[in-house]
Amino acid sequence: MASNQQDLSRQELDARAKQGETVVPGGTGGKSLEAQEHLAEGRSRGGQTRKEQLGKGGYQEMGRKGGLSTSEESSEERAQREGIPIDESKFRTKS
Repeated sequence: MASNQQDLSRQELDARAKQGETVVPGGTGGKSLEAQEHLAEGRSRGGQTRKEQLGKGGYQEMGRKGGLSTSEESSEERAQREGIPIDESKFRTKS
């Protein structure tokens, strides 16, 4: 019984959060109960979500490419100059 009440309460809080109300202290800006909880804890799912979208290979390739950029040249320019292969096809999101 307590589990049902707890689930109902979480559903109510989630519905209120989706309407723009802050239901978790420190969760300002979160669009769901879970997002507000994560914001309050100081963490976000941004990187994890992107990894799920691109898959492991695409996420690693994105990191490889991003690590090549400098203030003087883009990652693409540096990769071409140093002969580092970058597989752009891995950047497509999975559906």
